[in-house]
Amino acid sequence: MKLTRRGFTAGLAAGMTAPYLIGSARAQGATIKIGMCAPITGPAAEAGKYATGGAKLAVEAINKAGGVLGKQLELIVEDDQTTNPGIVLAFSKLAAQSDIVGFLGSIRSTQVHAMAPDVMKLGKPVMFGGTDPNLTKLGNPWLFRFRPNDTYSGRVIADYGVKTLGKKKWAVLHSTDAFGTAGGKALTEALGKLDATIAIDQGYANQSQDFTPVVLAIKQSGADILGSYFTFENDLGIFARQLRQLGVTIPWVGSPSIVNVTALKLAGPALYGTYGVADYAEESSEASKAFGKAYRDAYKVAPDNQSSWPYDAVTVLAAAINKAGSTDPQKIREAIVAIKKFPGAEGEYNFDDKGDGLHGYNIVRNEKGNIVFDKHIEFAD
Repeated sequence: MKLTRRGFTAGLAAGMTAPYLIGSARAQGATIKIGMCAPITGPAAEAGKYATGGAKLAVEAINKAGGVLGKQLELIVEDDQTTNPGIVLAFSKLAAQSDIVGFLGSIRSTQVHAMAPDVMKLGKPVMFGGTDPNLTKLGNPWLFRFRPNDTYSGRVIADYGVKTLGKKKWAVLHSTDAFGTAGGKALTEALGKLDATIAIDQGYANQSQDFTPVVLAIKQSGADILGSYFTFENDLGIFARQLRQLGVTIPWVGSPSIVNVTALKLAGPALYGTYGVADYAEESSEASKAFGKAYRDAYKVAPDNQSSWPYDAVTVLAAAINKAGSTDPQKIREAIVAIKKFPGAEGEYNFDDKGDGLHGYNIVRNEKGNIVFDKHIEFAD
């Protein structure tokens, strides 16, 4: 199924949902509410602007196309403060509102882990962007991922670095939180299957102010390529600048944070020439191109995966509610799992019974600040 740029913004939601609007109850006055936990304050506040922007753009497109079950969609945002306690509190505030039918969680795996027990207790669908593979292995039927998990990113980073760039002596750098630990493990396992050598496996603490010891350890390891999993863009910006200042110029292939708009602003030329796996790459599909145009038109800046996954999450959730013909949580869940070949900004959604919707990644490169699409790699297993 292909969509034009013009038709995507108003038509992506309608394309899937319109058939299910026929015969729906046309209740007047009321809205259908979606709750969103987002970093309005804290170290990821800048990224939070993109996340809420993407979600609001989807709500506007859906409402323009006729809404959900004949009602207008309403987004209610609570500040997660970019912390684990913050997101638990934010989710509890939203969960206390019984008329909220579904939720958007975090792009950060450690925060999703923190809120997961409360999600299970509540029993309503929660869309999230964290990429720790374990999040959909918790036996929690209410979690739905809107980015590919790091089982795929590790394989793509390793495959590209070894087979395309021809490098086999790796420095693996990762945060010590849930996301970074899982990502580093996935990359190491993938490299092992390609007979590559791990010169150094280095963890770091989030919100580090000085990466000099880490950079020196990488430099002294003799690695000829760097693979990284950074949780926060400000950490990545500091590291990138110090890496270049200390003369390390080896190829660098990073997790999606390396191409986030916030990271690009913070690091500037220090990220020129790097590569990344990107769940959102504007040139990867017609739907991705159309989302990029719509986001620029609305906010006058380029989008990234901070904004694309919430856009898709709202759009898919709305489509599922319309397909279910109900706001009953179990019926919505069944409708989400049944979604196949749904063209989103992030890619084509084919949900499995664990709640994973995407199963591949794009490879992109940084050409003097411009993120250029190289290729998409999809996995069937």
